[in-house]
Amino acid sequence: MAVDVRIPPLGESINEATLVRWLKADGAHVDVDEVLLELETEKAAMEVQAEAAGRLKILQPAGARVQPGAVVATIAEEAAAGAAEPSKPTPAPEPRPASEPAATPRAEPVVEGARPPAAERREGPPPPPAARRPEPAPAARVATERPPAPPHDGDGRRAAADAEIERVPMTTLRRTIAARLVEAQRTAAILTTFNEIDLGELLALRARHRERFKARHGVDLGLVSLFARAVIHALREVPIVNARIDGGDVVHQRRVHLGIAVGTPRGLVVPVVRDADALSLPALEKAIVEVARRAREGKLAPEDLAGGTFTITNGGVFGSLLSTPILNPPQSGILGMHKIEERPVAREGQVVIRPMMYVALSYDHRLIDGEQAVTFLVRVKEALEDPARMVLGV
Repeated sequence: MAVDVRIPPLGESINEATLVRWLKADGAHVDVDEVLLELETEKAAMEVQAEAAGRLKILQPAGARVQPGAVVATIAEEAAAGAAEPSKPTPAPEPRPASEPAATPRAEPVVEGARPPAAERREGPPPPPAARRPEPAPAARVATERPPAPPHDGDGRRAAADAEIERVPMTTLRRTIAARLVEAQRTAAILTTFNEIDLGELLALRARHRERFKARHGVDLGLVSLFARAVIHALREVPIVNARIDGGDVVHQRRVHLGIAVGTPRGLVVPVVRDADALSLPALEKAIVEVARRAREGKLAPEDLAGGTFTITNGGVFGSLLSTPILNPPQSGILGMHKIEERPVAREGQVVIRPMMYVALSYDHRLIDGEQAVTFLVRVKEALEDPARMVLGV
């Protein structure tokens, strides 16, 4: 008995995926829960596992567009698979009668239109000869025998250019990223405000407690989780940044579902840490590390990418000093982190060297006023420059 391999549900409003590749060959043995194939939807990549053990028969090739519920392969029990197709004996060639001499091939001249090939030859009178094509006139003969003209200079330059490029179809995820970015630019009034943060106190705090934190909780004390705590702290004071527009309504979110932008080989994805405002710092760090790991390994489920209310993106890990992040629709705010750079700054009339970071808040100006956006970013700055604020809630 064969078990169908079906495409699982792909998530809300997603009705198609690309079968990226098979991880098992056609006819190979597979075990229960073994990963068979990789799918890519408009939001994430996912894997499909075997629900039974047996012999795999692939029905849909890599690159196929598939819908939820579609059967892309079957898994047959080993014994059943072997019994289903018994080997057929090869029939022995019929003996040639003794009176019939073996045919001796002989060379025959090939005459165009004289008779069909041997495979198509039948008994009976030969077909009438093909009509003879009239000889072309001398001028026409010269025209047909003349070598083709060399390519035009423009054609030659175009051919050389084509030889220097390679065309690769966009992946489903890349096409979706492109469409969503254009949608964000077209539908929202995106504005960006900037500030800079002195991270000296935060880095000193992190250095003092990093080892104990890791020994106690089993995870490192990352900068992104500390920024996430500062964002949550600021959203409590300026909750409109956590809201969104839905038609003619403003939807206020009671919880913070924090999107974390993660770069992967397939493109940028934004998995969501749910109820981030209810998590302790160690739990928040663990959640961020986990969704980032699953994103890079292509193991995110559709629900991991839905329902975010605010996003953090860290271009500093790639060396970015300053940027204007684009909103992740339908969210109204996104915070951009950047590279930490030691710079001379004025402190109490003295020039000192401090670890500084530029931060950027892009927001939907249809919903959020400039005063609210600036206040939010200042609260993030204050929380990170004086980390006790996040502990004391002030």
